This record gives sequence, structure tokens and C-alpha cells, in this order.
Amino acid sequence: MFHPEGPTFVELVRQALSSTERGYDLLAPKFDLTPFRTPDDVIRATLSEIGEQVDNALDLCCGTGAAMRWLRPHCRGRVVGIDFSEGMLAESARLGPGYELVLGDVLAMDFEAEFDIATCFGAFGHILPKDEDRFLDGVRRALVPGGRFLFATAERPPAWSVQRVTAHAFNAAMSVRNLLWRPRFIMYYLTFVLPDVVQQLERHGFSVRITNPRLAPPFHPMRVVVATKA
Repeated sequence: MFHPEGPTFVELVRQALSSTERGYDLLAPKFDLTPFRTPDDVIRATLSEIGEQVDNALDLCCGTGAAMRWLRPHCRGRVVGIDFSEGMLAESARLGPGYELVLGDVLAMDFEAEFDIATCFGAFGHILPKDEDRFLDGVRRALVPGGRFLFATAERPPAWSVQRVTAHAFNAAMSVRNLLWRPRFIMYYLTFVLPDVVQQLERHGFSVRITNPRLAPPFHPMRVVVATKA
């Protein structure tokens, strides 16, 4: 649900008619007051798989820094966040010192074996299917050997479930919007879902482990994926 002080309908329409980057610049000051932000319970459950402290961590599409502040206690060294929205990074900067913020595209990262942990929350819908292999290749290159990519996802809902019908309706509407309107706004549901994402990760040289964090409803279908670089 939207917080009473969250974005208005007009503000959401303005965002939806902008490019993806500009849309998030506009939404950034109120993003944490929307249902689009990944809940802390999901973030904490995912990061609990880290175990003992590691040296360096990278949060992909870091947004307002929701995950980075929970990553900080797990890391002895660097906590780096990358995002293509200046507005979202401005909100992340409110976390204070102890974080590195990078303005950049996760499809064009030049990190090479720098991180023990990579995470991504709530952003897979911004990656088109044709770009998924490029994204995963960048994640693999950014990790040290034995480094882990952690994220939460779920299985694809049953064919005639409300969730799946709604997601397909949204995706169809977004496809029409992007066909008729420029600049495009990239956001689609039912991406990086189980079990398909396991095959994608294995194809990129990861071994995959799935855990059930047993979250409370409505997030109980979520599973944590721990993908380890060979």
C-alpha cells in the first residue's frame, strides 16, 4: 500500500511517461513510501545467508540504499551501490559515510573480481530478456572466485492465478506503452523467477542453492537464491 505521504496519482503518471532513469529521479524522494520498495524483512532474510563477515559487497540497482544499510554490518571493507538514477543515489547518500555510490548502468559494469557478495533487490523487472545474459556476465565478473550473488525471488504463479493474470496484463500494457510512447519505461513482472533463473545462473558458471526463509504473508512464497561463482 502507498503511504499517505507517498507519490500522488499525477506524480506516478508523470513517472510512467518518463524514461526509466528520469522516472526514478522523479520518484526517488518518495520511493520509500511506496509498495515498490523491497521490505526490510525480505532484505534481512536474504542477507542472513552471508554468514560470517566478508570483505566487500556490491548492491546492484541500489536505489535509495535500503539494502546497503543492512549490508554494512556484514562487511569489513567496501559497500558499493550502483544505480543509473541520480535521484535515487542522492537518497542513498543520506545513509552517511561508509558507502561508495556509483552512477552507472549495471549492464555496462567494469568491476573485475572485486566483491565477495553481490545483491539485487526489486530491480530485475528493469532488465529486458535480451539483456539478462549480459547482466549475469557482469555480476560474475564483479565477484571474486567463490563470491556469491544473493537475491530473493519466487516461482512463477499458476497459469490462472490472480497474480499471474495481473502480471501479464501489466506487462501487456507496458509493451503497448513502449510501442506508442518515447522514451521507453522498462518495467516488467515475472522475470528471474524459479526454476528458470537457476538454469540461467548455471549457464554463467554459478552453482545454485535455494533456501526458504519462511517469511510471513504476503511474502511467504519468496525464496532466497545463493549463486556461488565457481
